[in-house]
Amino acid sequence: MDKHLITAKMVACLDSADHIYEDGYLVISDSQIVDIGFQKDLTDKSSFDTISELGSRLVMPGLINAHTHSPMTLFRGHVEGHTLFTLEGWYNTIRVLEFELCKPMLPPGVSVSCAEMIRTGTTTFIDQYFWMDQVVPRVRESGLRAVLAYGIVELGEEAARKREIVAATQFLDSLQDDERLTGWVGPHAFFVDNSPEAMALEKDLAKKYNAGFHTHFGTGEEENDYCRKEYGHSALTQLDKMGFLEYPIIAAHSITIPFEDFDLVKDKPFTVATAPSSGMRNAAGIAPLAELIEAGVNVALGTDNVTNNNSYDMFKEMSLAGKLMALLRRDAAALDTRDILDMATLGGARAIGMENEIGSLEKGKKADLISLDLDEIGWVPFGGQDVYTAMVYSVTGQHVRDVMVNGQWLYRNNDFLTVDYKQACNDLEDKHSGLVEKINKKNRE
Repeated sequence: MDKHLITAKMVACLDSADHIYEDGYLVISDSQIVDIGFQKDLTDKSSFDTISELGSRLVMPGLINAHTHSPMTLFRGHVEGHTLFTLEGWYNTIRVLEFELCKPMLPPGVSVSCAEMIRTGTTTFIDQYFWMDQVVPRVRESGLRAVLAYGIVELGEEAARKREIVAATQFLDSLQDDERLTGWVGPHAFFVDNSPEAMALEKDLAKKYNAGFHTHFGTGEEENDYCRKEYGHSALTQLDKMGFLEYPIIAAHSITIPFEDFDLVKDKPFTVATAPSSGMRNAAGIAPLAELIEAGVNVALGTDNVTNNNSYDMFKEMSLAGKLMALLRRDAAALDTRDILDMATLGGARAIGMENEIGSLEKGKKADLISLDLDEIGWVPFGGQDVYTAMVYSVTGQHVRDVMVNGQWLYRNNDFLTVDYKQACNDLEDKHSGLVEKINKKNRE
């Protein structure tokens, strides 16, 4: 097997021991990290098949974006001034646009999304959308690692329920034994636009395919209001009674989870996926991250869709998460920078059951990594701010210079290697023009 040596000014592992190697190296073989350490301990570079000398760069684990909707780049900017965090707001903005979609409109948006995630340091993303047959090929071409959930909306309609379950089943079948792509079930929102009848069928799918759920949860009080009226208790309590909490659940946003329900999920495969920019732009708020972490609930970080985020830059999300918690708690130390970095790396890995494979740089783990330019602005003085503070508050995705997934470069020295970004942008502009014309024509009739 080929052995690939990577050297850099700094290697920040973000592992449990917080190893940082000044003038460090990694050795990659067959998609895995097989060695890591200080360059001074290297004895013979001639034994390596290839060498990448990154110079004045910091190598760290690739970021894990725990909540996305990759085709929705097509809608970027279309819902300014509206909230998507209520059933009415989402249905009357995004859903009416989606009614005008046709399948060929999706792939360019997915490619642009993948390129923007690669460019800003994401190596794994967790997606939810429908028509996944249009999404999978573009994600596979990009080289990114992804957990893709088939988005289900049925609004209590039996015909829609049957159609969506069939489509989700076919999708899950298609991703069996894929090395980088994993299929999950994606009820858009439990109890809101997914009825208990649909949820029962979705749980059967999760059991059959050993899959998890990626859903929106706690964006307001809609689930809790429904469940308290129908069952006399909170939505999380009802999910527990229905057996859902035994399956991995990524609960995007989770702004309104009752504090008394934290104990229900702290020892379950349950993850709060917070998206600070989206929560702010949708005028909805942010989950009580500090309290969730203190309670032992797994927390991961995501961007949500870029329709009104409007960016895939996870470094921006890290910075916002810390600042918002400081503001909300009136405590400058509300959320430690190391906890924020964990949310963007191992938090996402734990959410999908891959914490032993990705999320930190360690021997035996997958070679999913990125490099940041130490000659860019924001780092100095190195004797002042610690490196974790710099990574959260001084750095953006524009500092990323190299991206590797599964031992393969996707982005090298500021060049895309797997996505033709300019062509994808041109194709997206064309599909967007077609969508706008279709909507305008309908409005004229």
